[in-house]
Amino acid sequence: MNESPRERRPGNPVRILLAEDQRMMRGALALLLGMEGDFEVVAQLSSGDGIVDAVLAHRPDVALLDIELPGANGLDAAAELRTRAPDCRVLILTTFGRPGYLRRAMDAGAAGFLVKDGPVEELAVAIRRVLGGETVVDPALAAAALSAGPNPLTAREREVLKASVDGATVADIAGRLHLSESTVRNYLSAAIGKTGTRNRAEAVREARQQGWL
Repeated sequence: MNESPRERRPGNPVRILLAEDQRMMRGALALLLGMEGDFEVVAQLSSGDGIVDAVLAHRPDVALLDIELPGANGLDAAAELRTRAPDCRVLILTTFGRPGYLRRAMDAGAAGFLVKDGPVEELAVAIRRVLGGETVVDPALAAAALSAGPNPLTAREREVLKASVDGATVADIAGRLHLSESTVRNYLSAAIGKTGTRNRAEAVREARQQGWL
């Protein structure tokens, strides 16, 4: 069931959920954000699987999500939050400033995308801006995303590439995804061609580098 939007009462602290798998980074962010007089970190998570449940339980105004988390990634969580908690603004905060990640974050309904090497003051400003209804994106990354173009891989091609990351055979991938082996080969061949690589290992590496997976 969808959550109905709610308004934050003036004077109440900005409620923030933080999902970051690196313990030291998570603790530092929570401490620094807590030093802002109008911010309150209400939940901290080290994996992606519990993000949606935690948002529904704690009702934060903003969810700060890393992308590469154990379990569900931050982009998948953002997409689910768009329908289940539309009042929660999602801000992606990641080490990996890849154009493909930015496009996927925007498609998932994120209100902002920042890389972690910026000063915490910029993060605080970004949180306030997304609460005001703005979309906040690192300017250099936005320019790179425009020049890089859209993700050329289809959803199925991405799924098959992801399934091949651990060195799985074509038969393994076919069984895992309930596809025929010839269909898996076709998807892998298409992905290799679209990434301009020579084999699936290179295709996976290139797709990851671009933020397409």
